[in-house]
Amino acid sequence: MAGLESVRAVLIDIDGVLTVSWEPLPGAVEALQRVREAGLGVALVTNTTSRTRASIAEVLAVAGFPVDAEDILTAPAATATFVSDRYPGARCSLLNSGDIREDLAGVALLDDADADTEAEAVPDVVIVGGAGPEFDYASLNRAFGHLQQGARLIAMHRNLYWRTAEGLQLDTGAFLIGLEQAARTEAEITGKPAPAFFEAALARVGVGPGEALMVGDDVESDVLAAQRIGITGVLVKTGKYLPETHESASGTPDHVLESVADLPALLESVS
Repeated sequence: MAGLESVRAVLIDIDGVLTVSWEPLPGAVEALQRVREAGLGVALVTNTTSRTRASIAEVLAVAGFPVDAEDILTAPAATATFVSDRYPGARCSLLNSGDIREDLAGVALLDDADADTEAEAVPDVVIVGGAGPEFDYASLNRAFGHLQQGARLIAMHRNLYWRTAEGLQLDTGAFLIGLEQAARTEAEITGKPAPAFFEAALARVGVGPGEALMVGDDVESDVLAAQRIGITGVLVKTGKYLPETHESASGTPDHVLESVADLPALLESVS
């Protein structure tokens, strides 16, 4: 872990850290404003797959957060880059809750109806985004069929659950495990905790791992994953945070805060 005096940029998860169900958590707007005022670079890094970068930025700006779309790196945007680099020209089937096609520019997406009826439209890649009502038996079974026919499996993340105003809700990872086991394959992950996702965020703010701090509510995918590539990790006790997952984690966060509202004080403690 680098000393906090070397920090030049902060990577911050959105859901569960700044907001829950898109409503600001107490002190979050002020905390981000103070980070900005300190002259630190900011990248909001999120596995959220239900909204585009532009729509996320709009919702956050209305709530008072000093951000725009260029500050945000989403799992869908990272997926578009990954597919273009790794599988150029691939025909892709998307299983996701929410319209994110705007952030999948350059990815050739097939309609489900075509994939069912035209042999030539069988996808080369199955992309799994965020879970929701669309993850019904028919859709999951269709994806399973594509995988049996040789399609590669890409998942934007493998989070098991996330927190909403109604409490914890199942997310992609709960379904992805079954697809992987049934199809005898392993998904390539494009969002957190993939190292490439954090590296893309670092490139966005123009700093190295030792000059960045990652703030998240998921001890494994946010914090420890960032620490493995040299980023200082800060776990907040909001969002999906649970004491039992913290205690059983595969490592120890560099710092633990009650909420992101305490982040400015942490950074100022070494100034």
